Amino acid sequence: MSEGKAIGEDSVVKANLAFMLKTIAAVATFTYGYVTIKNSISELENDNVRIKHEIEMNSEFRIKWPRGEIGALPADATQDMKIQHLESRVDKLDNHVDTLRHGPSKIGQ
Repeated sequence: MSEGKAIGEDSVVKANLAFMLKTIAAVATFTYGYVTIKNSISELENDNVRIKHEIEMNSEFRIKWPRGEIGALPADATQDMKIQHLESRVDKLDNHVDTLRHGPSKIGQ
């Protein structure tokens, strides 16, 4: 061993306490900054994936909804029932007008 003292129970280490605290504070600050930046990047990547998925779903909806492949709203079903009812009423009124205009038909008699 070169000319040095052996480390033992009587060894003394002199350290500048202020320098050690500054070093610990600097490491803590850099670690906090790294974690914050890494978290922000991860959040942005997740948002990007979510947005791509929503765009894909919207494109599918935009194409399939008008074709009726996805389904219909309950209001659409109600509206369809009302339209069918009005169609049957219009047919009855047409028959009634035809009867008044041309007289009763003798086909079934």
